[in-house]
Amino acid sequence: MSRLRGWRLPLRIAWRDARRARGRSLLVLVMIALPVLAVSIAATVYSTASLDGAEGIERRVGAAQARVQLGTAAEVAQVADPDVASFQQGDDVGPDGATLDDVRAALAEDLPAIELRYGATAFVTDVGVADAQVVQVDLDDPLAQGLAELSAGRWPRGSDEVVANAALLERGPEVGGVLELADGSTRAIVGSAESTSSRSQPWVFGEIGSLDVPHYGQRTYLVGGDPVTWSQVRELNGLGVTVLSRAVLADPPSADELAPEAQMMVGGIDDAALTVLALVVVMVLIEVVLLAGPAFAVGARRQTRTLALIAAAGGSPRDARRVVLGAGVVLGLLGALVGIGLGLVGARLLMPLFQSFSDSPFGPFDVTWLHLLGVGVFGLVSALLAAAVPAFTAARQDVVAVLGGRRGDTRASRRSPLLGLVLLAAGVAGSAYGALGRSSGEIFIAGSAILAVLGMVLVVPVVVVGVARLARRLPLTLRFAARDAARHRTRTVPAVAAVAATVAGVVALGIAITSDEAQNAATYQAQLSEGDGFVTGYGRRVDWASVEQVLARELPGADVRRVQGIAGDGDGVDRYVELRGARGERQGEGQGEPVLWSWAEGPGGSFPVSDGDLPATLTGLDELSDADRGRAREVLAAGGVVVLSDSGANLTEVRMLATVYDQRGRRVDRVRTTVPALTLPVTRGAANAQAVVSTPAAAALGIEPATTALVFDGTWSAAQEQDAEEVVNALGGPSFYVEHGYETPDEIAVVQLILGALGAVLMLGGTLTATFLALSDARPDLATLSAVGASPRTRRGVAAAYALVVGLVGAVLGALVGLVPGIAISYPLTAPYGSQAGEASHYLEVPWLLLGVVVLGLPLLTAAVVGLAARSRLPLVARLE
Repeated sequence: MSRLRGWRLPLRIAWRDARRARGRSLLVLVMIALPVLAVSIAATVYSTASLDGAEGIERRVGAAQARVQLGTAAEVAQVADPDVASFQQGDDVGPDGATLDDVRAALAEDLPAIELRYGATAFVTDVGVADAQVVQVDLDDPLAQGLAELSAGRWPRGSDEVVANAALLERGPEVGGVLELADGSTRAIVGSAESTSSRSQPWVFGEIGSLDVPHYGQRTYLVGGDPVTWSQVRELNGLGVTVLSRAVLADPPSADELAPEAQMMVGGIDDAALTVLALVVVMVLIEVVLLAGPAFAVGARRQTRTLALIAAAGGSPRDARRVVLGAGVVLGLLGALVGIGLGLVGARLLMPLFQSFSDSPFGPFDVTWLHLLGVGVFGLVSALLAAAVPAFTAARQDVVAVLGGRRGDTRASRRSPLLGLVLLAAGVAGSAYGALGRSSGEIFIAGSAILAVLGMVLVVPVVVVGVARLARRLPLTLRFAARDAARHRTRTVPAVAAVAATVAGVVALGIAITSDEAQNAATYQAQLSEGDGFVTGYGRRVDWASVEQVLARELPGADVRRVQGIAGDGDGVDRYVELRGARGERQGEGQGEPVLWSWAEGPGGSFPVSDGDLPATLTGLDELSDADRGRAREVLAAGGVVVLSDSGANLTEVRMLATVYDQRGRRVDRVRTTVPALTLPVTRGAANAQAVVSTPAAAALGIEPATTALVFDGTWSAAQEQDAEEVVNALGGPSFYVEHGYETPDEIAVVQLILGALGAVLMLGGTLTATFLALSDARPDLATLSAVGASPRTRRGVAAAYALVVGLVGAVLGALVGLVPGIAISYPLTAPYGSQAGEASHYLEVPWLLLGVVVLGLPLLTAAVVGLAARSRLPLVARLE
């Protein structure tokens, strides 16, 4: 009790000071409340959007007690949620596995049950054909309530009726109309409904048998009756049945109650995720502390006389520290409460906006108070840490000097910069180790980045003093600002460090994102030249004349060309073609390596056909010389083949084998031939064919080359491309594709914008906070300048100069520190996964534009804003020092 009683007076003084200095208190409240508000909104939205097993059970089982899935497994080992399960096959299980009668025997003979089927179908749109998800169940049955929500019309009552959702109805069909399927059959649309699990894609709802949805040997039922217990789930698992039970999800079994196979599938807490979360929390805490630090430093300076009187009246340094820390307690609690309150209001108001970005409907508004309590504690701790350094500094002030009207600043410690250099060196070394390491390098680099930032914070005082010494030849305003910043380091250092920490994070993340995008762009394998497209199919099964007519109609002006190749199937048979060395081995030059490690089937198939030039659709040969192209032309004209290799093989003669299978998979023929060959190395990425075959070589195998694709080029709008794709899909079989080159995903662009905006806000906030606090603290000095003849715009110049010093010094320091983890993280982040030809060992891309804006643009912008907003005249005051 005596310790708590000792805090009463400091807290009263802190509350009184907070009420008197409303502007400074409001500034601290904003600094503390903003991150609390943001995290509160994020936590509430996450809790609302995330449905645990019990909350989301109706979307999966409707109003039933359980969903049982019957398969062909002999036994199943599952956890509470059967999405995580293992299956064991056995000889004693029937061809169809367990039946519904087996389930009723285990649960209840009179068990109510209805069948549920999921699948997909293709339907006709206004311009072509599109895909839709299918749910087949008796939606009028009480057990199915909750799977879908009817918005118009009624539920289907026969196999010729369906209900569609809004996404499907937007493509052409309408309620009261007819849904035409790709197979030519039709269904009457009697209503509109939305799935409770997903809304963005087209959905069709109907009774069992209304749509042709195969069950692939598995049948799913919704069962009612009494709650299904865990012991009953285990009994059904022994029959090869997986069970999603409402009662089990509400009261899941412990790990000891699970089968041994299921215990191994239970995921524990991801150590890497916890490490990343801890690093993020530490970085945010450091940023908030540094942003709020200058306000507490100015507050402590304003209280120097009060603290000196406390010391003169017999108070200890601990009492002085408590007064300043009391401000952290008061403002931290207020900031946390305000942030949480506004966060809840903001989450409620912004919930529709967040819902618009999600495919799955959110649950009811959910507030996890334990999470918000942790967020509030974070705000309080950040305020206390921000007040800690000013508190200890105030406790060491010269009482006699303060009571005499002079400043009682103490000398800065020489140990802190040395410790900072050690931490910086450790951060650099750790980043280098993480870059060269093979396991958990990203986490190691992130931890080293925090060490580097902490070391930078401790080095900032020395940098500020050094800048002040270098400013002797600068104009008055810059010289005054630099020296004032050095003289009041307790106020300047947190602001500079906050800017530096922000810039370091922006630079490091910017390098990581742009390097990752550089790798994506460099390793992207284009199928054709940008703007060109192709339609691929399955040999003679496609009516290519009809496809050509569609392309001519939907893409006016398109130059359409046919691509010849060896069709893998057609005429009721399947052909499997392979290449071997002349002596029968599949390796090149006897080195034990495949000729081609990897390839992707392109427009011409695995074996395009040409008797002259190499097909323009080939990829992986970007650096092929004219001489090699000429040699390839000669080999093809002579009836040979051109083999592509990424293993260093060099075959001059190959044996080709063509194996023919009938529709039942029986081999009916095999043809062999040996032809001359030329091996060309894959120079970049992966090839999209194994070899280019001449017409005589194909004929020697008894194969007549066929059209395998149509290639076209031209310029069209995105709407024309979509219409053409849907019309081609309506033909059945062909696949439509237009090459647009590598396109940065929208989410990456959004992340880059958020990163830049967040960096700008934090930099502006930190710089403006420190600048206006400094101007408030330096009013006597500025008034003295005015008294000795300084012009009114001098004050604006000093204000702008102070903002420039804080922003520029912090930005340069942060950029230098951020380069270390940014460059280091590019190594593990962009390390190649495979062995594609021509791929670099890693990719490094520095976003120079972002660096220029952050390091130069934002400090200059901040200085201009401060210079325009600062007051030109101040009332004269007397200086006592």
